[in-house]
Amino acid sequence: MLQAAKETKTINKIIYTSSFFAVGPTDGYIADENQIHPEKVFCTEYEKSKAAADKVALQAIAEGMPIVPVYPGVIYGLGKLTTGNVVAQLLIERFNWRLPGYIGRGNDKFSFSHVDDVVEGHIAAMEKGRLGERYLLTGENASFRHVFDIAAIITGTARPKFNIPLGLIEVYGWISVLFARITGKLPLISPPTVHVLRHQWAYTCDKAKLELDYRPRSLKDGLEEMLPWLKSLGVINY
Repeated sequence: MLQAAKETKTINKIIYTSSFFAVGPTDGYIADENQIHPEKVFCTEYEKSKAAADKVALQAIAEGMPIVPVYPGVIYGLGKLTTGNVVAQLLIERFNWRLPGYIGRGNDKFSFSHVDDVVEGHIAAMEKGRLGERYLLTGENASFRHVFDIAAIITGTARPKFNIPLGLIEVYGWISVLFARITGKLPLISPPTVHVLRHQWAYTCDKAKLELDYRPRSLKDGLEEMLPWLKSLGVINY
């Protein structure tokens, strides 16, 4: 794609959609656009691919290509119920009692990005983004424990009463992978997913707010929209 852009000589700006995984884990701190993935350890092959692609983009920028990379967080919101819509999938499991407790101890941290905010961020990057500058299109930093607690408040239902150790979830992940190989249906949880949950992925989007007028909604506001939608689809009840 970059080669084709070079050959046309008419493209003024390329918006490259990456991922927070390309920036890397943030255990114990909040990262900004200055962080480059250390590439020492990867939790998943997806993370590895994103870091590799980010290197290609940054090298192209160094060579003068007009690229503006953007890095969404964990995207959630109304849309297809694919395995990529992990927040929706976990809420479905939670409200159908297939996930009766919290995942781990709740010390995981993710930056949650509502899908509509990410779309607006892309448009703003196209209109206002400075060439060669990276922008985190992330949002509120929270744990999945916090997601479940907010969901309980919104729906007027009880919060989970216990934590499920990550070690036990990893065993469940291996079993899910075995069933996936038999049935051909993608598992919700796999061992690499548990490796991701053992780290923190917290970021600041202050640069995007300042330069792109990016205004991510709160996790509570996003879930207040998402939960009634899931109920209207008949996939959860409360």
